[in-house]
Amino acid sequence: MAEIKSHEFEGFLEKSARHYQLFVIYGPDRGLVSERAGLIAARTGVDLSDPFSLIKLDIGDLQKDQGRLLDEAGAIGLFGGQKLIWIRGAANEKYLVDGLQVLAQKPPEATFIIIEAGDLKKGSLLRKASEAARSIATIPCYADDARALNSLIDAELAGANLRITPAARQALLELIGGDRIASRNEVRKLALYCLNMEVIEEHHVTDIIGDASAISVDDAVDAILTGNSGTFLHAMQKITASKTSVFLVIQACLRQFQLMDAMRAEMDEKRTQASQVMQTLGRHLHFKRKPIIEQALRTWSADALARETNRLQAAILQTRRRASLEDTIAMQTLLSTTLQSGRK
Repeated sequence: MAEIKSHEFEGFLEKSARHYQLFVIYGPDRGLVSERAGLIAARTGVDLSDPFSLIKLDIGDLQKDQGRLLDEAGAIGLFGGQKLIWIRGAANEKYLVDGLQVLAQKPPEATFIIIEAGDLKKGSLLRKASEAARSIATIPCYADDARALNSLIDAELAGANLRITPAARQALLELIGGDRIASRNEVRKLALYCLNMEVIEEHHVTDIIGDASAISVDDAVDAILTGNSGTFLHAMQKITASKTSVFLVIQACLRQFQLMDAMRAEMDEKRTQASQVMQTLGRHLHFKRKPIIEQALRTWSADALARETNRLQAAILQTRRRASLEDTIAMQTLLSTTLQSGRK
């Protein structure tokens, strides 16, 4: 098994990546999955601007023609030379796993294969197959920790010849981290805002940076709870524009409904008011969000909360099974929940 941990990736890219032809990159941080796939693609030496050398496929393309992976891997390029097959949106499709297992036994000469997948659970088909094969480099991508975020900040600011104060760095760390691409875009936006300055101060961060992984998501969840479809769609536009994964919103919405379910159960069991349960189970919530959640507790019954929680869980399961439709499934589910809140 060749599993590359996050802290090992840079060293792997520099020294060992050239020894592999098959790569499976997966995880909940879609931005990081995409970024690392791009770095590996560049390391292969294949001309990524040549349509005869680079074959990009969505998992839907393989679904229509389930033998295509093996056909493409075995085909000789029109002008010879190396080629790269780059597959996006994979989950645990059996036809993909079967094809990968065949290729792992005897990797094709002069052909590289990169597979981008979503968050694969331990023991899932694709992850199990890739981890069991010595010829496949398996690269999990989880949300950046403080060390990785500090490295990202240092790299981006060094390129702009900028320094940052400790207070500004701490403020920045609290506002990024949900998605690698979103975090990088936010740091670049800060660098552009501070162009021709020498040092970034804390107020520069708070002036220009939005919380790419929390605040915008909370805005969307609050719009869902209030049943305001217009505000919800506006919040989702901001989220997609910042390259934050839509999956984070449905995940946050599920957590919110699970919390409300527990709150409602305590209200019914102890015959307390919403304002009282907010002081115990809801004490960690931001003060601006408390009135919204308190009102939602008054309008959603225990049975309705349980049904909606189950529906959100089922939708998340569908996004994992059909990764190529993740955004569509999430958006349809969240909009339906918003309309349900509006009717209540």
